[in-house]
Amino acid sequence: MKKRLWERIWNRVGRPAWLVGVLLIGLWGCTTVKVDDYRGEQPRLELREYFDGTLDAWGVFQNRSGKVVRRFHVLIEASWDGDVGTLDEWFTYSDGSTQRRVWTITRQGPGRYVGRADDVIGEAGGEAAGNALRWRYVLALPVDDKVYNVDFDDWMFLMDERVMLNRSVMSKWGFRLGEVTLTFVKRSGE
Repeated sequence: MKKRLWERIWNRVGRPAWLVGVLLIGLWGCTTVKVDDYRGEQPRLELREYFDGTLDAWGVFQNRSGKVVRRFHVLIEASWDGDVGTLDEWFTYSDGSTQRRVWTITRQGPGRYVGRADDVIGEAGGEAAGNALRWRYVLALPVDDKVYNVDFDDWMFLMDERVMLNRSVMSKWGFRLGEVTLTFVKRSGE
């Protein structure tokens, strides 16, 4: 009798739960995109070349339902001294408010970067291959009268010598809060 009870429990709960677990682990392994997946893509992104001079960027923030809740323009003055770059970013939002962020980016070796900015918690980490850059960091994001530490997972793709697309997923405790979509355009002659 005990064996039959155990078999019934296993057949109703154990086996289906085990199968679902195996399927989820398999799917998780299949959906992880790596920067190295873009190694053969052209044009090749060299941060010291692209982020050098004056750039404009236009973007939107969408909440988790997909509604655009903020639009903005960024003027970027970028320069490098050896392996250390400075990106001086001036944001102008559609409501007229402004913000400034100054990134200091250090090349750590082929395709590896770290970055710091006043509103970034700790250090940002970047990895580049082919035409892609993945940039991950925690941003101290002011909302109303509070500041939230929000995870950013940025993917940037160089389209040609002047245009780069950026898609950032914002999350907190693993829950998706929204997305930022941004188009960078390097000014002609820069």
